[in-house]
Amino acid sequence: MNSRILASLALGVIALGTTGCASMTHQATTIVYSASDGVNVEESEGAAIEVRNAVIVADDHGTDGNLVAALVNTTDTSATLNIEFDGGTATVRVPAGEVVSLGAGTEEPLLLEGIDTKPGATLPVYFQSGDAEGVLTEVPVLDGCLEHFADLVPGGEHSDCSHLEHAEGEGEEGGH
Repeated sequence: MNSRILASLALGVIALGTTGCASMTHQATTIVYSASDGVNVEESEGAAIEVRNAVIVADDHGTDGNLVAALVNTTDTSATLNIEFDGGTATVRVPAGEVVSLGAGTEEPLLLEGIDTKPGATLPVYFQSGDAEGVLTEVPVLDGCLEHFADLVPGGEHSDCSHLEHAEGEGEEGGH
């Protein structure tokens, strides 16, 4: 009888040890991230404008880039977003309670000249609005190879997407 109790306890300890690991590990679903091509700019206290899904679509040389983002004014007064990057500055006025979607619909993207950052890298961009201290954010720089970015390349240039042709062909031939 004692051996049955000991065997049951031993099995219980083993079962707890093998299944209890999940209770101590970090859950990936609790990590906050931008599920998109761009980044959301961290909000700072007093900021009038939130910057969401920011991405820069650059020409092949990385000389100039178009800032594409959703700018959300969360206040009841018109506000200005100040943008600084190595090479220049820009401002965008966002009406009270409105969303300005740079590069979407009828809204033009914001041309950033002299970014000197090739597609595939990130560009440090400083965003500031309202009474808030600004936030420095690494914004991804992309090319126009993805269909939804093709028309956003500065100057209407078409990106050299030849590097993708080989990868696409591999998948069709059996995925080497």
